Amino acid sequence: MIVGIPKEVKDNEYRVAATPEGVRELVDAGHTVLIQEGAGVGSSLSEDRYKRAGAQFASTADDVWRGANMILKVKEPIPSEFHLIQEGQILFTYLHLAANRELTEELIRRKVEAVAYETVQLADGRLPLLAPMSEIAGRMAPHEAARFLEKEQGGRGVLMGGVSGVRPAKVLVLGAGMAGANAAWIAAGMEAEVTVVDKNLDKLRFIDQIHKGRIVTLMSDRLTLEQRVRESDAVIGSVLLPGAKAPVIVSEEMVASMRPGSVIVDIAIDQGGCVATARMTTHSEPTYTVHDVVHYCVGNMPGAVPNTSTYALTNVTLPYALDIAGGGLEAAVRADPVLAGGVNVYGGVVTNEGVAEAHGLDHVPIQGLIDGIR
Repeated sequence: MIVGIPKEVKDNEYRVAATPEGVRELVDAGHTVLIQEGAGVGSSLSEDRYKRAGAQFASTADDVWRGANMILKVKEPIPSEFHLIQEGQILFTYLHLAANRELTEELIRRKVEAVAYETVQLADGRLPLLAPMSEIAGRMAPHEAARFLEKEQGGRGVLMGGVSGVRPAKVLVLGAGMAGANAAWIAAGMEAEVTVVDKNLDKLRFIDQIHKGRIVTLMSDRLTLEQRVRESDAVIGSVLLPGAKAPVIVSEEMVASMRPGSVIVDIAIDQGGCVATARMTTHSEPTYTVHDVVHYCVGNMPGAVPNTSTYALTNVTLPYALDIAGGGLEAAVRADPVLAGGVNVYGGVVTNEGVAEAHGLDHVPIQGLIDGIR
């Protein structure tokens, strides 16, 4: 199979879909890897390393898309890339379609075989291809909150860890999953006063046991959220429903109750956000203010640390990419129901229930479509 890796074009997105080590594995498996010139430069990965790994180079994105059976990307195609998508092509990337009707309709129209990293789900509920980026975003979130709490950035002028005799910042983390647990851990390491809320008692119990009570854990309900949001200097949103649009659990009234200069970091923004006042921002313009509260809602946070992110992403996506390239998507899905959960659109049909529900569209389970091909 010819595997194409175009250069990412989203605002300040410096990651690339595969490291040279990943390319070498694909080449050794008998596949051709066609990568756009300069695709790895933003991740501090030189073209010489890709050449030594056996990659072939194309000068333009158009050459990559036209020449490949499968496209490996990091972020979803944006409108300027829509014309490049080929009918019947396999697209393997983060898609977040529940929050993006325009892209969903484009993939349906072009009959793309679209596999989303974020909906590949193990039997125990874990999301192996989303986990490393959630981990990175979670670890970044307290740093961003600390930066924008500084007065010159529009914040209250509160030091995250406080100093002797002065209280630290109060940080509220919404969700105790991969991103939330990492955000709480790093915020606690910065000596903030950290509270985590979630509806899953087992996740809260795990955090409590690991951190030995240093992080406060609370069951999530409306009254608790109203009180804790109002008291917080920084709120970090990390609520996730796999494949579906994120539930909005912080209302505009709650945001308005926060003190001027408080900060909201919504990690869930690529799935629509879990804060009512959240809207997508970019690394070049990362914040805006509503009700005197600073909002940081960058949809590709890990893109700011692309070398780390690219290696972390390749570590988990490569085995699935090899399976798809080895026998095609149909064979890979028949062999692995975990991968089947990642297929969002196939042959002009929505195959993910969460995506279909978000846009009011019909959906057909991928296994039924695949079986019909036999």
